[in-house]
Amino acid sequence: MNLHYEKYGDHSQKLIILHGLFGSADNWTSLGKQLSRRFTVFLIDQRNHGKSLHDSLWNYQVMARDLKGFISNHNIDKPIIIGHSMGGKTAMKFACTYPDLLQKLIVVDISPKYYPVHHKTIIEGLQSVAKQRVSSRKQADEILQKYIPELPVRQFLIKNLVREETCMEWRMNLDVIDHNIENVGESLSEDENTTIPTLFIRGSHSDYILDVDKEFLLKHFPKSTLETVDNAGHWLHAEQPKAFLALIEKFTQ
Repeated sequence: MNLHYEKYGDHSQKLIILHGLFGSADNWTSLGKQLSRRFTVFLIDQRNHGKSLHDSLWNYQVMARDLKGFISNHNIDKPIIIGHSMGGKTAMKFACTYPDLLQKLIVVDISPKYYPVHHKTIIEGLQSVAKQRVSSRKQADEILQKYIPELPVRQFLIKNLVREETCMEWRMNLDVIDHNIENVGESLSEDENTTIPTLFIRGSHSDYILDVDKEFLLKHFPKSTLETVDNAGHWLHAEQPKAFLALIEKFTQ
């Protein structure tokens, strides 16, 4: 699958960034430009998200394969890979499946463990917007308020609305995501591991990586470390970009 991407910088060391569920490459533009001072940065839209192609298959095995194809098609040698949330799951699967194809791994606020589905209410809201065929983002926000009280979350989701001929439509492949949402929380299998140097970064206000998970991280990624960004939740790279970039800088030196 040909993935849509944005590219910044022109350096020998390549860095690939993978967004999370309901996100896109656009979410990382600001940080991507800052990181392009040291790296050639590729911001990728994963399948069924952003401007990349829609497909009925959607799981971490095929998304890791997509990433392998992207690296091959662009002749990228040993990139550093950053993945947030769902993108972190893709990156972990990729690192365990194709360890010779990357130099380092950075996983943002997600672990290799299983996560139960907790996006159903969001999907219900997104489906409601789609069914009502709204003509503006303001209308979409009014509908989403019934399902999602947090304004920042609604603003993040509404970035995915694009104007088509007669109404606003979701750029993501909502029906396939809805049908396969169980796949998002999938864990790595017992025998999936890699000695690739790995940095896990969590937000202090997030419960995606707990202290009790540290042993699990080391089981799959024995050469890993865990850092915590203070005063940040799941979207820590957006909430505390300076602290996040400082950790990236230190790990990639």
